[in-house]
Amino acid sequence: MAFIITNKNYMIMKRMICCLMAMMGVLTLSAQSSVYDFTVKDDAGKDVSLAEYKGKVLLIVNTATRCGFTPQYKDLEPLYQKYHAQGFEILDFPCNQFGQQAPGTIQEIHQFCTANFDIHFPQFDKIDVNGEKAHPLYTWLKAQAGGGDIKWNFTKFLVGRDGKVIKRYESRDQIATIEADMQMEVNPVLSNMMARRSIRKYLDKPVEHAKLEAIVKCGINAPSGMNAQPWIVRVVEDQKLIADVNEAADRSLFYGAPALICVCTPTNGSGQLDAGLLGENMMLAAQSLGLGTCCLGGPVRMLVSNEKCKFFLDRLDIPADYKLNYILSIGYPDEQPAAKPRDASKVKYIK
Repeated sequence: MAFIITNKNYMIMKRMICCLMAMMGVLTLSAQSSVYDFTVKDDAGKDVSLAEYKGKVLLIVNTATRCGFTPQYKDLEPLYQKYHAQGFEILDFPCNQFGQQAPGTIQEIHQFCTANFDIHFPQFDKIDVNGEKAHPLYTWLKAQAGGGDIKWNFTKFLVGRDGKVIKRYESRDQIATIEADMQMEVNPVLSNMMARRSIRKYLDKPVEHAKLEAIVKCGINAPSGMNAQPWIVRVVEDQKLIADVNEAADRSLFYGAPALICVCTPTNGSGQLDAGLLGENMMLAAQSLGLGTCCLGGPVRMLVSNEKCKFFLDRLDIPADYKLNYILSIGYPDEQPAAKPRDASKVKYIK
């Protein structure tokens, strides 16, 4: 049967081809999971893999030299100087799509920015950020930040050390706002706090004793009222003991973690605040050493109420005037859970 190409058939075929091309574009972008998968051209026209910036915090910005926002260079350069030594980079991509406010060659643009703003961060070749000719990097950045075309010059994307987009900022957003978010990534203490997640799946790999010692040392150096240190700590490394109590409870109590840190407080109810500070220190210390933790209360109730599990508590050798308060499961993570949203509206600043 012959297929006759009519005007109607031609239009159907054209739509199908367009849909296919769009799907291929989506698949290509989905295969690129981080900013390091992209290659751009520098101000000399040479290819630069963004993998060269792996492990750094990036602020990617589309710029123009004849825009009302061009004076933002005065804010960007000090930001770069302040945090560059801590692994921060600004990647500048001039774009002439908005009011043709980035005319001239990249060399002319770079000369202008150097002469007027004394910039030291890298500038790359001019690109399009919207439309059919948009650079794949910007297509990916926009998709990662929730979509939507770039509205104007000096739109910014903050990218974390893992190569993933953290947040998008519009032209009028204050540098102070960007800096506050950026510090969570640049400052190793703050980034460690922001990266910690509760881990409920662990690799079948023991935790080194030296790491457990370091974690507990950080814990017992947490503050306590009048330096009373009203807690006691028991670290369980005995794999057979963990397996035996799981069997007695007829369930996996600790998500398969290879080690446990058991924290006890006085039976009179005191010391719970101090024990909380102790635990937070240990969880953050574990995070900094590449380990995952989860603070567990349910297994404590099981261990206390189930007579079959009494041998576990006996092995902990808890003094009579103390009780098991909580357990930290600890091990090498076998998952990377996403951050859950936090309700910032619960915070009020009284000035």
